Amino acid sequence: MAHVGNGATAEEEDCFEDAFDRIPAACQMDLQTAIQETQCALNLVLNNKFSEALDLLKPWWRDSMYHALGYSSILVMQATMTFEHRDIQAAMATIKEALHTCQRFRKKNSVVGSLSSLISKQSNLQEEEMHAEICYAECLLQKATLTFVQDENMISFIKGGIKIRTSYQIYKDCQNVLNVTQDAASQSDSFRQFEGGVKLGIGSFNLMLSLLPQRILRLLEFIGFSGNRGFGLSQLREGASSHSLRSILCALTLLFYHTYVSLILGTGEGNLVEAEALLEPYQQKYPKGSIILFYSARIATLRGNFEKARTRYEECISSQQEWKQIHHLCYWELMWTHSYQQEWQQAYRYADLLCKESRWSKAIYVYQKAAILSMMSEEEVKKTGEDIMELFRQVEGLKQRLAGKSIPTEKFAVRKSRRYKAANPIPLIIPALEMMYVWNGFTIVGKRADCTESVLVTIETAEEQLRNDPNPSEFHPDDSCLVQMLKGLCLKHLGRLLQAELCFTQVLSSESRIRYDHYLIPFTLYELGLLYKQQGDFTKATTYIENAKTNYKDYSMESRLHFRIHAALNSLKGSPVGTP
Repeated sequence: MAHVGNGATAEEEDCFEDAFDRIPAACQMDLQTAIQETQCALNLVLNNKFSEALDLLKPWWRDSMYHALGYSSILVMQATMTFEHRDIQAAMATIKEALHTCQRFRKKNSVVGSLSSLISKQSNLQEEEMHAEICYAECLLQKATLTFVQDENMISFIKGGIKIRTSYQIYKDCQNVLNVTQDAASQSDSFRQFEGGVKLGIGSFNLMLSLLPQRILRLLEFIGFSGNRGFGLSQLREGASSHSLRSILCALTLLFYHTYVSLILGTGEGNLVEAEALLEPYQQKYPKGSIILFYSARIATLRGNFEKARTRYEECISSQQEWKQIHHLCYWELMWTHSYQQEWQQAYRYADLLCKESRWSKAIYVYQKAAILSMMSEEEVKKTGEDIMELFRQVEGLKQRLAGKSIPTEKFAVRKSRRYKAANPIPLIIPALEMMYVWNGFTIVGKRADCTESVLVTIETAEEQLRNDPNPSEFHPDDSCLVQMLKGLCLKHLGRLLQAELCFTQVLSSESRIRYDHYLIPFTLYELGLLYKQQGDFTKATTYIENAKTNYKDYSMESRLHFRIHAALNSLKGSPVGTP
């Protein structure tokens, strides 16, 4: 095959002119150069040069598997950040085309297992077939990622799981190839690149599947899936420490897991020491890279260093202007860092920017903005020119459906905002703190005693207000239970465990009086279980968490709680999350 370098004759440059014309047959891209060019594109992305990266990959994306994979990866990344239907559709269309490109290089009968019989010959063609399998599987994994970000509903995970079975099987077969050929071929760079791809795929799959609640995993095991968190993490760690194209991707997957997934879908126990160690070499290499700055800021947030986090988020915003969606991610995080410190006017500023600029979830942004305004004094609200009641009334009309399904957090916001449909509505009680809990923010606030004490004062003020209400409304029992649950969380983080337990048990004793916020009971059972775990009473902890899992259904954010329950029960067993 002709070798195409970066530099070039006039004839070679002609090959790059039109992205959508077929490349002449005589002008082909060899595997090694394809990997090198994709690495260059990845470096450009990490240096905020997103358009240049696409321009580098575009001329070859229909004829080179690595260019196809790189090109679709950037578009998928963009789609997951914008959350715009148009971008998701464009990314999906590109993935389909990329799959066709990879398919052309795969072994014609597509029996992946038979690759192992070819390895001994180690010819260039068979090497290409090995890489084609990995690139094909990675494109399928991207389809899974888009499914994953669209919805956290249980059914979508099952459907997504069935769709990506092929990808999972390819990775398993490639791992078998890797095991068979480990010694013989491990010296070649091409083999190291193949190995990096296997570790990224096997690691990601195991980690993703290990998060799934047991009842879902049992269904998926019937069609050949299994997930082991410990094995997944070890594969990604090995991949991150190797010198391959996918090293940074393994590192970013681990960072995402430790800084987001473990917090939102787990018990909030991400490994920040590992996250910092993974990020450190890339901070040296890409000091102005927006993705690296963003994770640096996120780690500072999770450590409770909100001031440092804000500086980092602001650096991230000023580091590039091309992908505004990265700005929106920063606005979201800045809104929360101010909320954790109850700096509501600053939090409002970022919520307002999100409402105006981002299209990820208008319903959540408008609800969040109204919730933040609800925490401010009448005078402060007046200065903004906003009408809180009108904002809450807008929420229901902004709800969107992705892949035919509602987003659970949007459904929650819609349900809560319906209170304002009445002619003389009863205002929501501390709604911004309730949303903080929805996103597991009390785990973060709990890192700072000063912030936790301050939030507790706000909660106790609301408690006093409810206690002295001369005309309790139909919402009074629900509001009181919400206040007690959040108060219990603050007390727990302040080490006042007996008082926290009293708050939680008070909520549970009011179960029959709750009319609307039925989610409060299973979530309180879960929190009380975690409290008993903290006290070392694992038997009692398991009983309460199992009760939440088994005896309640059809409440708000049920899926999210089941993910957290799964993580908590596995941590109580003291074994890796998932199945061996």
